Amino acid sequence: MIEQFKKDVDAGLSASNKSLSSKYFYDKKGDALFVEIMHSDEYYLTRAELEIFQNQTSAIIDSLNLSKESYFELVELGAGDGLKTKELLRSLANQNYTFDYFPIDISQNALDQLKHSLKTELPQVAVEPKQGDYLKVLESLKQTKNQKVILFLGSNIGNMTDGLAATFMEKLSDSLAPGDKLLLGVDLIKSKEVVLPAYNDSKGFTRAFNLNLLDRINQELGGDFVVENFKHAPEYSESEGIAKSYLVSTINQEAKISSLQKTFRFEAGEKIFMEISRKYNDEIISYITRDTQLRVIAKFTDSKGYFANYVFSQV
Repeated sequence: MIEQFKKDVDAGLSASNKSLSSKYFYDKKGDALFVEIMHSDEYYLTRAELEIFQNQTSAIIDSLNLSKESYFELVELGAGDGLKTKELLRSLANQNYTFDYFPIDISQNALDQLKHSLKTELPQVAVEPKQGDYLKVLESLKQTKNQKVILFLGSNIGNMTDGLAATFMEKLSDSLAPGDKLLLGVDLIKSKEVVLPAYNDSKGFTRAFNLNLLDRINQELGGDFVVENFKHAPEYSESEGIAKSYLVSTINQEAKISSLQKTFRFEAGEKIFMEISRKYNDEIISYITRDTQLRVIAKFTDSKGYFANYVFSQV
């Protein structure tokens, strides 16, 4: 993991347009900060999707067309703290469905915390955490012939460009068998007055979350970044439906990373691209699934129309 971290940081900071991969946001501190972001006043995404699960879980389960007599595997990509998933798990368990829950996450810390909380809150649910890359773990689970229901919630797919999302969805579809289901949570395109504050909360959690990646480089790769010399700068294009996060150098400066034996120079005002947050509509969903065997069979939205959960079936 540390070697890949080094390679990705080197490649990103050596490029003419500097970048850092958002997958490295999530260490123990990053996990805790993201929980704070999700509960911040401005971050509507979690509340909107949670509302869907709180009010429409029975309809979601009905749309999955599951048999109580047949076992299935409930596999979640990027499980996080499981806040919304617990609503579904509770309802499935109460209705006596037969399943095991396989949360997948790049953060072992997040998985450990999720397993611990489920042991207390839903001890009747069998949990088998899997740490690692989504598709690699999913490929390993493909060996079983059991029916699968895949959860990809929280608009995590929005962290990919449309091209990458299309490739990801094609690979995901290739890992599924006919009759398997996918529940995909996406943020819908809306005004900048709603979207932009979600990535720049008033308490500074998102700022700290982004800057924490520089701290990780300092601690794990021997960097000497002066974190205070960078600022968090989100942008949102309403016409494109794309939010982007940057760190911006506030002065001319250099940062050395001893494990790479390299020094990187930053001009005042120079941006480091951190993350994309794509917003969706039906047309974009159709585009990113065009080369898959996944077909939309249901769609659920919150009361404000901010967020949607699409249900797909593999044909």
